[in-house]
Amino acid sequence: MAKTCTLALLGALVVLSLLVSPISCSSRKLAAKPVVKAAPTNKTTTYTNPAASAAYGSGGWLAAGATYYGNPNGDGGEGGACGYQGAVGQRPFSSMIAAGSTPLFLKGLGCGACYDVMCSSNKACSGKPVTVVITDLSPGNLYPGEPAHFDMSGTALGAMAKPGNADQLRAGGVIRVQYKRVPCKYPGVKITFRVDQGSNPFYFKTLIEFEDDDGDLKAVALKQAGGTSWTPMRQDWGALWRLNNGQRLRGPFSLRLTSDSGRKLIAKNVIPANWKAGATYRSLVNYP
Repeated sequence: MAKTCTLALLGALVVLSLLVSPISCSSRKLAAKPVVKAAPTNKTTTYTNPAASAAYGSGGWLAAGATYYGNPNGDGGEGGACGYQGAVGQRPFSSMIAAGSTPLFLKGLGCGACYDVMCSSNKACSGKPVTVVITDLSPGNLYPGEPAHFDMSGTALGAMAKPGNADQLRAGGVIRVQYKRVPCKYPGVKITFRVDQGSNPFYFKTLIEFEDDDGDLKAVALKQAGGTSWTPMRQDWGALWRLNNGQRLRGPFSLRLTSDSGRKLIAKNVIPANWKAGATYRSLVNYP
């Protein structure tokens, strides 16, 4: 009897221990959920100017925004980031200029390119295109929703209006416009070289302006007097190109220009042997 009671008591104790301290089915710990990190991106935005070869005569219009800066009937400014200075208000620019946003200015390589711009979004718009030259960088760059922006001179923006409605259009804020690349045309004008004031026998820098057709340049090279090879120049800023290879330069200089579409043109001996810093020299050539 005592043995039976002892066995019953032991069984009760086992059941009680199971209720108080359950036995774990496994001693394996759950692994922490791995944290998935997003792969790093090195994405950069590359802007390209509407190519001359693709844009000319294509008839395709692109969307952009437009505002104006400077005096309502003025030339916008003093040439700004392209370096044209007071020439923007004189022939052949004649105040028909614009500061382009990043996709148009292209760190200065877009300086001199020509565009037809027209508007129809405002009651004052004539719906007829006007031609402007990129001579500056738009300080506001892009407004929300814009792929490109033209900050035009007051004269150029007003030229898009119906007769007598220029002030109304200029008061319209940001105007929705259409634009396309067109050839530049400067009848009777030859390419001009304005030597920078800081130039010296070991350092040559020049502003290049009034190129017909593409209007902008992607490369410039210089050949010295008696030389047989062309030395590439570097874009300094805007429409200015420089050469400073540490050697004394011998004039006269010939300059070889390569336009945006790859067309080459040589201005032979355009910079005379006795050239002066600050002087302007007109060539006898331009793109046909």
